[in-house]
Amino acid sequence: MGVPIVLVHGLRLSGSMWRPQVELLEAQGCTVVAPDLPGHGSRRGEEFSLGGAVDAVLGAIDGVGGRALLVGLSLGGFVSIAAAGAAPGRVAGLVAAGCTAKPAQLLAQLYRIPAVLMDRLPDRGATINERFHRLTLRDGAAEAVLDGGLAVEAATAVIDAVSEMDVLSALSAYPGPVWLVNGSRDHFRIHEKQFFDTCADGRLVNVPRAGHMVSLDQPVNFSRIVADAADVVGVREVSRLRELRGSEASGVEAEES
Repeated sequence: MGVPIVLVHGLRLSGSMWRPQVELLEAQGCTVVAPDLPGHGSRRGEEFSLGGAVDAVLGAIDGVGGRALLVGLSLGGFVSIAAAGAAPGRVAGLVAAGCTAKPAQLLAQLYRIPAVLMDRLPDRGATINERFHRLTLRDGAAEAVLDGGLAVEAATAVIDAVSEMDVLSALSAYPGPVWLVNGSRDHFRIHEKQFFDTCADGRLVNVPRAGHMVSLDQPVNFSRIVADAADVVGVREVSRLRELRGSEASGVEAEES
């Protein structure tokens, strides 16, 4: 069955955004879960915090056996990096998409201002967000996004929390294999070289003709990237388990002698 895969969604969205990947990866025999972060999807109404989001991700990993390939997009990418840095032993590999920009205060301000303006609308910008997704996403991707609801009310808390994150320190704390994936048209590519240089074992993948929502812009290509990462991680996991068993056997022999 290979290594389980945990998919972490973006800002305002939910685990439903990963429907194309879940269907494609499960068809290949993968175990896949896509939890909702606090304040999103089935957890709307809860307060978002980075610590709570990391706990949700680690809980999902525990639910599939305690070790998994972690895949996150945008907000989900930042949360996944934080989770990998905090608990590297539970993350067999990391795919961080659409998140190679340091969430400094200036960058966060670009998102905080629209979020504040949206909050002043009667529906807090839900209609605008829905129309945007229906206009920009194709082939069922909009329905995958919208079926889980749009947590427009969570935006300000998320932006505040992520803007204080030291993402490069968290990334440098993770020693495992990392795939940094960006759409070639993504504005979040601005610090991708710094992110790549920070990885202990990194590779950088740019997807042509895709934007920030790379997993929805090109779901088949993105799923292939994840499947390839799962294959690499799976081979490494077999080697890791053999080494552990060898060490345990050596320990037993040493005790007997």
